[in-house]
Amino acid sequence: MHCYRRINPIQAITFDLDDTLYDNVPHMEQALNAMMKEIQKVDGLQQATLSEFDKIKHALTIDDPSIYHDVTRWRTKSIYQFLKVNGINDSQIINNITDNAMNAFIYWRNQINVPQASLNLLEKLAERYPLAIISNGNADVNKIGLSDYFQFSLRSGVDGLSKPYSDMFHLASHRLKINPEHILHVGDNLNTDVIGAINSGMMACWLQISHINIYQQPETRLLPHFSITDLFELNFLL
Repeated sequence: MHCYRRINPIQAITFDLDDTLYDNVPHMEQALNAMMKEIQKVDGLQQATLSEFDKIKHALTIDDPSIYHDVTRWRTKSIYQFLKVNGINDSQIINNITDNAMNAFIYWRNQINVPQASLNLLEKLAERYPLAIISNGNADVNKIGLSDYFQFSLRSGVDGLSKPYSDMFHLASHRLKINPEHILHVGDNLNTDVIGAINSGMMACWLQISHINIYQQPETRLLPHFSITDLFELNFLL
């Protein structure tokens, strides 16, 4: 653990989800593959690729930048638009394939096995602190077995603009009834988690999942209060 700022007395802890409490990469790969398999069932789209889809997805943010804050709506609209761009004009087919592709994505998105050691840590922390989730993603804490450890879960789009905007950080403070300077946010992203938390008045713990020094990270614009390389270093809070 490396400390960079003075740490106030901690009265509550909020966590990011993806790549903080579990490795999200394999789950996203499964979800994206399942989504593309549904799209590829359409005549003429058997060879459709994820890179082609991503170009359409990115283009939507140019026309509607706000869609970035709601990843479910963004992906749903991207599938719909991808089908139209590729010559699918039957609205019933478009709607059916969009629903099937999103259902497949969401199903595999939530096939997450959180490591038992992480669950044990959360159980101990929850005995001492109120815990909450602040996530830009669309994983469902009820479906991935985390709901028992957290008082609530906030997701961008549904609960405000995505991190690093302050909406969800402020909402978490309000719902916890604890001033932000006594809330610690834990996350893996120097921008969305660290900058977002600090600019919202909270303390920030950066989970360093790479081996690159923080001073060499291109995203480093604000230092966290402290950094850890393993979630279990939070045992010092017990």
